[in-house]
Amino acid sequence: MTTSIQPSQDAVAAVVTFFETLTPASLATLPSLYATDARFKDPFNDVTGLPAISGIFSHMFKTLEAPRFVVHERIVQGSQCFLTWEFRFRFRRFKQGEDQVILGGSHLVFDTAGRVTLHRDYWDAAEELYEKLPVVGGLMRWLKRRANN
Repeated sequence: MTTSIQPSQDAVAAVVTFFETLTPASLATLPSLYATDARFKDPFNDVTGLPAISGIFSHMFKTLEAPRFVVHERIVQGSQCFLTWEFRFRFRRFKQGEDQVILGGSHLVFDTAGRVTLHRDYWDAAEELYEKLPVVGGLMRWLKRRANN
């Protein structure tokens, strides 16, 4: 029988706080929360290593206005944690000033030191993002209606 590693409540709380207070400057604290060879995967990215993960979040700050996460739930079991969240932001190039929300979840796996080794985000890019885009949105809504008939 193998023993599962339980991340401390402090490790999970630190990750939640990191995301809820994320700024370009706070990206410097990523090495205290993520393992050097951590993997990050979402509908648009699949990268390994701190520089690549940091680059994704840096890009987010360059392309979106006022991005922030609000974590609603956390479930911890063994070395794993699942978070449900809202990602709030505004587009810079269109729908300026209009708040946007993406609902999603993150599966996190922690190592024995309490650092994240796997971060996988789950959210529906079609519904949560593409439908909000000017040209693509109309096509996505049409496809959705056609699929439901």
